[in-house]
Amino acid sequence: MKLVFKGKTKDLHVLKDGRYLLTFKDDVTGEDGVFDPGANQVGLAMEGAGEAALRLTKYFFELLHKKGVPTHFISADLEKKTMTVEPAKVFGEGLEVICRYRAVGSFHRRYGKYIEQGAPLDAFVEITLKDDARHDPPISEDALVMLGILSKDEYRILLDLTREVGSIIKNELQKRALDLYDIKFEFGRIGPDQHIALIDEISGGNMRVFKHGIPVEPLELARLILSEG
Repeated sequence: MKLVFKGKTKDLHVLKDGRYLLTFKDDVTGEDGVFDPGANQVGLAMEGAGEAALRLTKYFFELLHKKGVPTHFISADLEKKTMTVEPAKVFGEGLEVICRYRAVGSFHRRYGKYIEQGAPLDAFVEITLKDDARHDPPISEDALVMLGILSKDEYRILLDLTREVGSIIKNELQKRALDLYDIKFEFGRIGPDQHIALIDEISGGNMRVFKHGIPVEPLELARLILSEG
């Protein structure tokens, strides 16, 4: 097993059979000790956050598998806080695809002149480059195509998959009186045919969730979902 990438919240190893192993950490993104899924740096450590993230990821990936959504998920070892996945080729050096249901976070900071904070959005999708040095800049369809990061057909697939997965997650949360404000995904090309699939994780660390107008932190989100899952 060889370490190939050390990330903010997970480490990535390649296994002898060519598959990958993700190890979940207790670090979460944020700033000044406050959790923020939109931040691009580690803000704090929460004991148990890695296990909670893996449990939620396993729960949601297995749900998506039942619904026929392509993912890289193979299996998870909850005791070791690891997840075995199919190897995936990311777009460029990595993209984050955000599905927004409320005007919060960076969306409101950019467009607050035209919309009130927390106002509803109709599953608005935007894509950002994974580029910490440039603060993960948003990028348009034309720029993605012109820069050779993806094709127009692949862009459409990303949008459709993002809205499909976002809707599934949003509906699951609504069953527990939880309101999804936004969620970010990562996608890659996997398999011999290099089809597009959801990769990385789906946990409290990459979504904003509220209950009765109060933000729900990652550990509490896992408890609320898995205690009734």
